[in-house]
Amino acid sequence: MARTALIVGVTGQDGAYLAHHLLALGYRVVGTSRDAQTSNSSRLVRLGIQDSISVASLAPNDFRSVLKVVSDVAPDEVYNLAGQTSVGLSFEQPVECMESIAGGTLNLLEVIRYLQIPARLFSAGSSECFGDTREEPANETTALHPQSPYAVAKATAYWQVANYRKAYGMHACTGILANHESPLRPTRFVTQKIIQGVRKIKAGEAEKITLGNLEIWRDWGWAPEYTQAMHLMLQSDQPDDFLIASGRTTSLRDFVERAFVAAGLRSADHLELDTAMLRPNDLDYSAMNPSKIELQLGWKAHTTIDQIVDKMYAGELF
Repeated sequence: MARTALIVGVTGQDGAYLAHHLLALGYRVVGTSRDAQTSNSSRLVRLGIQDSISVASLAPNDFRSVLKVVSDVAPDEVYNLAGQTSVGLSFEQPVECMESIAGGTLNLLEVIRYLQIPARLFSAGSSECFGDTREEPANETTALHPQSPYAVAKATAYWQVANYRKAYGMHACTGILANHESPLRPTRFVTQKIIQGVRKIKAGEAEKITLGNLEIWRDWGWAPEYTQAMHLMLQSDQPDDFLIASGRTTSLRDFVERAFVAAGLRSADHLELDTAMLRPNDLDYSAMNPSKIELQLGWKAHTTIDQIVDKMYAGELF
């Protein structure tokens, strides 16, 4: 019989790409959204898989809701990709951020423990938890130093997973994800805002794109590759946490320049900065060392930052 995967948060970028990957591997895929009747399935439609999966209503911060869905689906693998995803938004909605990420993760862990099912759990962590790495690449042994409500919530979820793994012998792990992009990114993310802004300028629909701090450095990867790493982590007999990243760090300024190059435009003619757009607290430099996952699981990111920007501008999904 086909293995069953439950993807909590299937309508997001990562959920859609992961569902596509698992379907190709022969999985039965069940996804969840807070309200299956009104959920935005546009990403599933774009990937052509909307009719190949079923979507159930699940509120991650509601224990009864989680219990019902997990009990009904009886999954072999659970992928926890739900919860607030924006660092910027977390400063405006810190309570919702903590409840949806840390509360949702705890409910999934407790439901799996309560039902005593052998489901393996992947939880999506974030490299934001490391804080500013000060040009020293972080790895799985680097101390966490979260500097936003989002990072605090993800750090909490990380320790919850580690605790349940040790205390109850659960096959639960966290993939500590660096930034990863694709055309399925929502426009509230700065990378997609840049791409869409440059497109509008090229089409003559706008003259300028306004941004805040360009002097930040991040490890950007290609989302379809990162969801493959998620699946790979749950195939290991020994559960462990892994950093999923490219190992290459790029400035936001360089990302912007590449986007304008893809459109055949000069950034100097169309870019303006606004200090009002700065976050209350932001990381200057975030560098990652993903050597552990390559050494132990054989996974490595292959898509370069230039290729990522070009693919996003061209709307290439894979």
